[in-house]
Amino acid sequence: MTSSPLLAPVVALALWTHVILVWMYATRLPAMRAARMRPDPMATRGAQMSTLPARVRWKADNYNHLMEQPTVFYAVAIVLALATPSSTLDLALAWTYVGLRIAHSLFQVLINKIEVRFLLFISSALVLIVLTIDAALAVM
Repeated sequence: MTSSPLLAPVVALALWTHVILVWMYATRLPAMRAARMRPDPMATRGAQMSTLPARVRWKADNYNHLMEQPTVFYAVAIVLALATPSSTLDLALAWTYVGLRIAHSLFQVLINKIEVRFLLFISSALVLIVLTIDAALAVM
């Protein structure tokens, strides 16, 4: 059985998410040690992490963002992979979405210029909307 080419961007984004996870802990743990921070189970959510430098927190913020909108991408891309023969347009849109999310990650974890992040986010959202409409048409 041959797998759909649409699964490649799904796996690529999942791999990128793991890169951000490793990057997050590679910066967070040393920062926690430097601050002599001990995890406090009684602290409110995020209270301790908010004391870390912004450049450290940006990685965790981005990891959380990769758990949000991209979950819709995973579902839609898998529906398209299962429901239709792969179209060149869907494949291009899927890779465009992944590229925009990676660009969003890099801007957030390195620079965190919100205006650029917003443009990348809204661009990826528009691509995802088109993919979702295509998936809806494929299953109806």
